Parts: sequence; structure tokens; C-alpha cells
Amino acid sequence: MTTPEILLTRIDNRLIHGQVATQWAKELQANTLIVANDEAAADTFRQELMNMAAPAAVKTRYVPVDEINTVLDEIGPDGKVFIIVADALDAKRLMDKSPAVKKINVGNMHMAEGKHQIATTVAVDDTDRDLFRQMKDAGAELFIQRVPRAAQENADALTK
Repeated sequence: MTTPEILLTRIDNRLIHGQVATQWAKELQANTLIVANDEAAADTFRQELMNMAAPAAVKTRYVPVDEINTVLDEIGPDGKVFIIVADALDAKRLMDKSPAVKKINVGNMHMAEGKHQIATTVAVDDTDRDLFRQMKDAGAELFIQRVPRAAQENADALTK
């Protein structure tokens, strides 16, 4: 079976929200948004809230990370897919499951205890840095960008 085109994978702990829906999905011309996150896939109330923010013309799917390939197969070759994950661990797991995931936008990782701010909207800890190093070593293109028309920020800080 032929899989859809994966336009971009974005790390954003908010998952689908206004910025993702109105700017990223439109800029990418995505026809399908996939939230690959185990917790969101099990939370129908949260899915309903995210569906309210999603563009009406764009399909949404909520899947556990381990089921990404099944869902990509179901979408088929006409799909223009934008995948959103919550954190670096989800992104790494996604890359491990689907070799087509190579372009990763680090968009929003909130500050929390033990994390250090490295960009406008990105805070990481040592575990995140290790995961980003593994993704980079596996061939991922990592970039930090808040919104499509904003300048990209220095992604080297993700792995150092």
C-alpha cells in the first residue's frame, strides 16, 4: 500500500490549537492532521476540544504513537499529512516506527522544573537533548520555528 506524503512533524505540547490550525496546516496545505500521542488518543473529550480548533476542511486523527503506520496506510497516497506530537519522546518513537518521518519542527516545549529555555518557546532537559541527538543521528532535519512566517531559531541548542 502507498502511504501519504508526510509534510511535517511538529512537537507542540499543546497539540492542535489555533496556531497549528490556522497557520501551520494552511501553510503546509495539509488535508489531514494526525495527533500521535498515547494520552490524546485515549481522551475523547480532549479530542473534541482540539477538533473545534482544527480547520473544517482538514481531517483529524488521534492515534497512539505505535499505531502510526496503520493510520498512514488507511489514509493512502492522496493524503497530505501534518503530524503533531507532544514532546521529544513522542517524536523519537514516531521516527522509530515510521522511517518517512524525517522533518521535525520543534515548536513548543513548555518550561518545567529541570528544563532550560533554549529558544523563544522551547525548553529542554538532558533527556530531551539525548532524544534530539538520537533523532539527528538517524537523519532527522530538526528546526525550531514558532510559526511558519517567523524566522527559524538556532536548532544546535537542541543537541548541546
